[in-house]
Formats: sequence, C-alpha cells, structure tokens
Amino acid sequence: MTEVRWERLTAAEINEWAARDATVMLPVAALEQHGPHLPVWTDSLIGHATCIRAAEMVAQDAPAIVLPPMWQGISEHHLPFGGTISLDFKAMRAVLDCVARSIMAGGFRKLFLVNSHGGNIDPLAVIAREMGAEFGIPVVTATVHGAAASEIAKILDTQPGTQHACEAETSLWLALEPGAVRRDRIPDPIEGMSVGGSAYQRFWSFAERAPVTGVRGDPRAATAEKGEKLLAAMAEGLARGLRDAALWSKPDDVWTPGRAQRAS
Repeated sequence: MTEVRWERLTAAEINEWAARDATVMLPVAALEQHGPHLPVWTDSLIGHATCIRAAEMVAQDAPAIVLPPMWQGISEHHLPFGGTISLDFKAMRAVLDCVARSIMAGGFRKLFLVNSHGGNIDPLAVIAREMGAEFGIPVVTATVHGAAASEIAKILDTQPGTQHACEAETSLWLALEPGAVRRDRIPDPIEGMSVGGSAYQRFWSFAERAPVTGVRGDPRAATAEKGEKLLAAMAEGLARGLRDAALWSKPDDVWTPGRAQRAS
C-alpha cells in the first residue's frame, strides 16, 4: 500500500508527491479532556486515522499526503476539567499560515484542513476563507464528523451525531486502540446539562455545558464494530471531498489591483 504519512517519508519522496500535485491534508485537532474514560489525545487520534484512511482510498486518482496532526486546537472551554492545552484564534491562524507557506515552498498548491474538534469549526471556517484569498491556493476545511453526518446517524443508537467522549468517540477508540479506553470509568450520561445551541452566540465553558463528567452523550453504548463503521464512513466522506474538482480550483484573485474593473 502507498505510504501517505508525511512523517514516514523522506524529503525526496515528499517532493515526488508535490510533483503529482497532491493535496496536503492537515488534521487539525485538540489536546483536551474527554471525560474520565478517554485519553486527551482523542480528537488527534480520530482526525489523523480518518485522514490516513481517506488518503489511501484516493491514492491513485486524487493523491493526498497526510501531515502529523496539529494537536493544539481552540479548547479554552475545556480548561476547567484539566488536561487541556489551548491556542487562541490569533495563534491558530499564525501556525496555519506557517504551514501553508511551508508546503507552498515545497511545491504543493492545495491544503485540506481536516478538523476533528467542535471548538475549531467556526475558527477554521474563517481561516480557510482568508488563507485562500491571501495565498492564492485552495484551502478547504471540513469536519470529519460533518463529512459523514447522515451515515453516522444511522450507525449510532443513543444520539443523532457525534458529541463529546460519547457513543461515537468511544466506539472509535475501541476500534483503533481498545486498550486505551478506561472501561471501568465510563460514566452514565448527565441529563439536562446542555446550554447554548440557539440562534445566539456567546462563550460557554464545558463545565457549564457538561458538568461533573465533561461528557456529552452516552458512551455506554459504544462498540468496536460501530467504531469501524464510523471510521469507514468518515474516510469515505473525506475521499469525496478530495475527488471534488470544484473544491480544488484556484481561488479568484479578488485582491488584485483593478480586479473590479476586469470583472465581467
């Protein structure tokens, strides 16, 4: 099988991927609490594994190479539980700018910011738009769970989609690394704990949204079989994006002086 993991390749081999006009996939994740039963590496593990599987699926027709996961996300809402490291928006944007400049220096012209953490969704939507306009290359972002939302809903028994340290994320750990799940510490769900989710936006910490356990959803229903199905569905979702030629067209150079006069 073709090796798609950037960190396992030599510089010369990576240059060959650039010559094939490969898409660079950067899993953008987090290092944060995931309840009493899952490691803080949860989002990084899930995002990286999904990207690798997706890149392997499209190796022949839509080549993609996978960077190591960016484990720093925007996770300040998890700080009250401990075990969490967070960037702020300015720092995240600066890091991603550096990644983009680096891959462009290496000859790559497409960047896929593959998110696996809820707190990154809104920031990455803004960052991808701004970076595409500023760097002149397609910068696409998607969340692994969102890329397969309808399929995920059919797999889970207790919740309509992925939440946090829940049936879905616990199932994925059981499929990928079952020994890391502290099965004797899987908590019962806390009822009536959610705030937010309306048309109004403000900051809520996870101590307010998921008090006591830091878990949203019911991890008791997790199984390795569900985890394998979830991983396959999410990888298929990313593969569809990698194969969508419209996503990877060069952005309109809207900031070029006189651009408006030439529009027709």
